[in-house]
Amino acid sequence: MTHVVVLGGGLGGLSAAYEIRHVLSKQDKVTVVSNKPFFQFTPSNPWVAVGWRTKKDITLDLASILPKHKVDFVCSSVEGLDPDKQLINLEDGSSVSYDYLVIATGPDLAFDEIEGLGPNGHTISVCDVDHAVSGNEKWEAFCADPGPIVVGAVQGASCYGPAYETAMIFDTDLRRRKLRDQVPMTFVTSEPYVGHLGLGGVGDTKGLLESGFRERTVNWITNAKVDKVEDGVMHVTEHTADGEVKKQHELPFKHSMMLPAFRGIPALMGIDGLVNPRGFVIVDKHQRNPKYPNIFGVGVCIAIPPYEKTPVPVGVPKTGYMIESMVTASALNLSEILKGEEPTHQATWNAICLADFGDSGIAFVAMPQIPPRNTNYASQGKWVHLAKIAFEKYFLRKIRKGDTEPYFERVMLKMLDIGKIKS
Repeated sequence: MTHVVVLGGGLGGLSAAYEIRHVLSKQDKVTVVSNKPFFQFTPSNPWVAVGWRTKKDITLDLASILPKHKVDFVCSSVEGLDPDKQLINLEDGSSVSYDYLVIATGPDLAFDEIEGLGPNGHTISVCDVDHAVSGNEKWEAFCADPGPIVVGAVQGASCYGPAYETAMIFDTDLRRRKLRDQVPMTFVTSEPYVGHLGLGGVGDTKGLLESGFRERTVNWITNAKVDKVEDGVMHVTEHTADGEVKKQHELPFKHSMMLPAFRGIPALMGIDGLVNPRGFVIVDKHQRNPKYPNIFGVGVCIAIPPYEKTPVPVGVPKTGYMIESMVTASALNLSEILKGEEPTHQATWNAICLADFGDSGIAFVAMPQIPPRNTNYASQGKWVHLAKIAFEKYFLRKIRKGDTEPYFERVMLKMLDIGKIKS
């Protein structure tokens, strides 16, 4: 019997568990280890932050779902990993052994790297559903006494889409409440320009997002380094294209959402050959770690170098479709390895993204994600908002049913690729 452990119960982790279960024999065992008892559809967290969704709407109980699909579940934080002994050490002192390990933990959120950042400081977060629930409580208090808003992503962040979504969703919700005229809004980002996204832009994301900000009267500061956050004031250093200090800003705010930088989870930090200095898992083209070939890495937790040098550090995002591609490659490679064959499958690393603005949005396709690309396309319209709602419902159903095929993603890609969806 082969035992495959998947570390992480999010988008990458559950997709990996289902796909690996599908390729293994009935005698083999798959176990998911997660520090949360539920799956959360993270892309909906900006909606939770304004009260358009509740935690119950976008979470599923793992203990009741996974056994139905012949996947065991252990709900526990991981204290450490011993890759030589092939043991995962849990917080209660017990351990889980494995023959093969898939690390799909997502990131550790590095709020502590900037004074005053995060839910324990003076800004909210949409990186986690519980953060978003707390953020919604603060949002309702803010709407009762509105003032300036600051939204964005700090230096070293590698996921910019939710920052743009949150800014636009805040704008939409305020307009619906007839409060937008009382709320100056500033977007602060480490990106060298609006719409860079850690990818050098996709299609005309620069033009589309700048136009969206102008239409919604959102000011922006790029090449921005957040120095510290105090109660009601964000201290930001704006840099030139050469990296020189251009201007110091003291931005007043009554409400703020700033995406943090990511790093690997503490349990993996410092394991030589497995992770880089930031704790991200090192993988080869087959998603395997070179030093420990029985360990795979998928999703946000893997190490990808920045696309280009920028005045302020900017990371590369790992988008949902890209993660699913990593998962499929890992499952197929594991199947080949168990047959005594060499792995042959590689992730496509294509990106299909739906950035929701609350009443419209922007969709983009980058194939591959890193330039130069075969497809480099962006489109906008109200259909994006509807497509995001449909994707939420589809993916939650997919997790409930244990499906492995990315039907929705393939349909979206086909429609975008042949230009059937118009603004």
